[in-house]
This record gives sequence, structure tokens and C-alpha cells, in this order.
Amino acid sequence: MRLSSIPRLLGAGMLFLSAQMLSSPAAEAQPATDIMGAIRGRGMLICGVSPSTAGFALPDSQGVWRGLDVDICRAIASALLGDASRVRNVPTSVQQRFTALQSGEVDVLARNTTWTLGREASLGLAFAGISFYDGTGFMVKAASGVTSSRGLDGATVCVSPGSTTELGVADYFRQTGMRFSPLLIEDIEAMRGAFIAGRCDAYATDVSSLAAFRYAQGANGTAWRILPEVISKEPLGPAIRKGDWKFFDLVRWTLYALLTAEELGVTSQNIDQMMDSTVPEVQRLLGRTGGLGTALGVDDAWAARMIRQVGNYAEMWERNIVPIGIERGPNRLWSQGGLHYAPPMR
Repeated sequence: MRLSSIPRLLGAGMLFLSAQMLSSPAAEAQPATDIMGAIRGRGMLICGVSPSTAGFALPDSQGVWRGLDVDICRAIASALLGDASRVRNVPTSVQQRFTALQSGEVDVLARNTTWTLGREASLGLAFAGISFYDGTGFMVKAASGVTSSRGLDGATVCVSPGSTTELGVADYFRQTGMRFSPLLIEDIEAMRGAFIAGRCDAYATDVSSLAAFRYAQGANGTAWRILPEVISKEPLGPAIRKGDWKFFDLVRWTLYALLTAEELGVTSQNIDQMMDSTVPEVQRLLGRTGGLGTALGVDDAWAARMIRQVGNYAEMWERNIVPIGIERGPNRLWSQGGLHYAPPMR
């Protein structure tokens, strides 16, 4: 080969490699924008939440959004923007929640959304962790006399289309050899209205949503019975668009910091005293050592600030979930017999 040919070959090779990189999955996964930069630029985190779900996302009488999912977004805003109040909550339906995230209408989806392989592999979403371990259940009128889902053979079941619940209910009836007729209604309030009106014999969704519905009925809540069987796994957690992995890291470790704070006994009430702790894990969590915030693209006081403003996971649970009557169960820490387990912060 002549030496004069080498530059031309190298140039052609570089062009080929560049074309390959641009068409590779890794290149396609790069986000069009810097999500953290965009959030900082507007000074507001836009959070997709469930509509009308007590305990998770519901405006109070003053129009202030409250709930576990709302608090997760408040914690993210505190870590990134320094102020837990800098959140705009956008109610998203089952049908349009993923489109809202994919299109950039919301920055993060923190609503009753189940983490599945299909959603993560096919929709361009990345789930940052599990904030609530849930499962599909059935609710019936107490006066019906039905006390088990085995008594639903031939029933009409209200269910949301396009949800994991729709698939789970179909699987359950097929596996048990029972028959049912689905009544598919997208709008959550319309579905609840159809159930109250007797258009369906049972209402199927996550047990947490059933409890939220019953809680919202006030004194009339005793008219509804949640059947004891839980027929599916529904791990719920915040999701973002794939590609901006720095933002993904922040959302993931915000959730883990809330759990770590509970495990270490750091609360919104004692955090000032805990700042003087000599326990290495506490020092790292609160930004006294380790420089962990820098790695996430925020300041080292990010976790201390969000605990002070929002509280740890147990405080969020006590504030939002206890009133609607759900036992903590699998949502306890691993050290207390539950499933929540945060990786080490080091």
C-alpha cells in the first residue's frame, strides 16, 4: 500500500465510524435536551401524577396537591432546585400518561404506574425504583355477600383499558376457569361512578387505589368491601425518559435517600441534631462527607435539604397512606420484614 493512500483510508474509516455511531442504539438513546438543565431553566419540576387518588395524588380543599407520589416529586424538586414547592403537578390518565412523558409534557411520571419489562424495553422509559409495592384486587358492594374473588364467576368487572390491571384480570379468570365480562372505562371518575351505579359487579385495580376510593366515600366507605385476594404484582415507581441518565440517577437516589434516612433514623424533626452525628452513613447521607451530591450534579446538601422539607419515607407514609387505611406490609424496610432495600450511599 502506498503511504499516500493512508490519509484517504483513515478519513473514510472515520466517516464510516461516525455514521455507525449516529445510527447505533446508544446514539439514538441520547436525549434531545438536558432534562436537569431544562428544569433549572424554568425553575419548576413538572410531575405527572394520578388524578383523584387519595393518599397518592389529590388536591386538598385549598387546591394544594398532597400524597405519596406528590411528595416524591417534592423531594426531587428540593434536591435539584432547593425548594420542595417548585413542582407543577399534571394529572395524567392511564391512556395518555406515557405519551405525556415521551413528549416531554412532564419531566417525571410519579403516579400509580407499574414497572414492567414491556414498558421499559418498548416505550423508551426508565423506572428509577419502586416507591410502593402493590397488587391488583377487587372491590364489591358489601351487600352483595361476595367475600372472595372466587365468588365472581360470571361477574361484570369495571377495569381501566390499557392497564396492567386489564391484563391481570383476564389472566386470573382464565387461570381459575371462571367467566367474566369486562366493562372498560378510561376515566377514573366515570369508572367509579359506573361501579357505584351498579353497572358492574366488581371494580378491579391496584389495592391502593381501591383503598383510596373507599376512603373518599367517608362514612359510606363501609358499603364497599375489598376482597382479600391480591392477584398480581404491581411494583409502582417513578419513571423518566431514557437517555438523560444524570437525571435518572438523581430520581433514583432521591428515592433511595428517603429510605436510607428512615433506616438511619434521620427525620425532618431531628435532622439538625443528626447533622452532628459521628455515624459514617449519616455523615454521607447529610453531605458532611463523601461529596455524593457532586456526582449527581447537585450540591452535597441535597439529601439533608429534602429530608428537612419533605421528611423520610416513613414520614411520607404516615402523612399520606395511614389515613386511607393501608397496612405497610411489604412496604416496610427490609430490616423490618418488608421489601424496601436501598443500596449503600457511598
